[in-house]
Amino acid sequence: MRGLGDHLSIGERIAFYRNRRGYTQEVLAGLVGHSTDWLAKVERGRRKPPRIDKLGELARVLRVPLGDLIGQPALLEDEKQQDDVPAVRDALMSPRRLSRLLFGPEADAQLPVPGPVVPVVEQRWNDYQTGHLGKVVAALPGLLQTAQELEDRGTRSQEERRDCWAVSARAHHLAATTLAKIGESDISWLAAERAMRAADESGDPLVLASAARSGTHALLANGRYDDAMELGETTAAWLASRIEEDDPAALSLLGMIHLRAAIAAARHQDRATATNLLGRAETLANRLGSDENYWQTSFGPTNVLLHKLSAELDLENVSYVVEHGDIDVDHMPPERGVSHRIDFARALTLAGKGDDAFNELRTAEGTSPQLVRNNPRVRETLRDLIKQAPVTGGARSSELFAMAQRCKAVQ
Repeated sequence: MRGLGDHLSIGERIAFYRNRRGYTQEVLAGLVGHSTDWLAKVERGRRKPPRIDKLGELARVLRVPLGDLIGQPALLEDEKQQDDVPAVRDALMSPRRLSRLLFGPEADAQLPVPGPVVPVVEQRWNDYQTGHLGKVVAALPGLLQTAQELEDRGTRSQEERRDCWAVSARAHHLAATTLAKIGESDISWLAAERAMRAADESGDPLVLASAARSGTHALLANGRYDDAMELGETTAAWLASRIEEDDPAALSLLGMIHLRAAIAAARHQDRATATNLLGRAETLANRLGSDENYWQTSFGPTNVLLHKLSAELDLENVSYVVEHGDIDVDHMPPERGVSHRIDFARALTLAGKGDDAFNELRTAEGTSPQLVRNNPRVRETLRDLIKQAPVTGGARSSELFAMAQRCKAVQ
């Protein structure tokens, strides 16, 4: 988190930025349509944090990124302590990216060919799905440089143009999705824009549909839910007329576009739209018939169910998530399974089922420590669990506090 410690609660962050902006509680509460008592209780942690859409409104009024109120994820790399985000930023913001006329390659420059780069990019996608975010971040600077060189090659070789731009789109998509996951929402948008531009140049509708997912990730990370819905709906309408009905990869990409737009709708508190989009995705999943992983979508009936539970949590239907959230995710890629366990733990905590919530977090951490220790929702859940823990302590309280320290939820 830029400027504030990870141990601060959402309420404490709101109070910090309110004071920095010079607003009284009465003024800020009025600007977001609530009572002073409501805001005072939020800031003191005497009521649960506001919904995600209300947090977005508070962020807009306080003129800070949404992540500054939620708590930016912090990339914690266990023993190696790798953190190459500054190098990723440098790769994305190199002056050479601004103009090919000004900074084109030398005539005799040795540029890569797309074929050997494809398995490298796909291996890093596999690292992302298995929760090894540090490996991905460490590899991104080199991948992004290679992607730039492939684009240069694509402008000079019509025969390889499509493949060069398609590989660049995949690399930038990976960058955007990873950066959104670790809280770098500003450069996540920059990477997503590059991914979609490269996909446009490739002329491949599936490459563009895949890259559009990175745009929804970046927009969601920035709290721009209307824009994420618009991108999802526009992409889905465009793709639907350009795919083969029996193409499983196309079905998967279209389904995931619907799922990402559904989450945007849920965070915007638009239940009708979220339900409609989830229904469309379910129809496609049933046509696919099983859980698959085309284009790293993890799309299928299980992922539709996971997104439905996530949407219900955003819509504050906690009882539904508690009742239906105990599902088998062991066959899913770890990134998907861990994300679900984090959501389920949050719902269980809100329902007062602290032991069950802690067990979910412990299982998730065992699967992927980086995904758990990186997540601001985990930190908020752990702080709530500590408040619920018996005063007398005990074994679970000790384990809980130790996990809270590992996740930077407490000092």
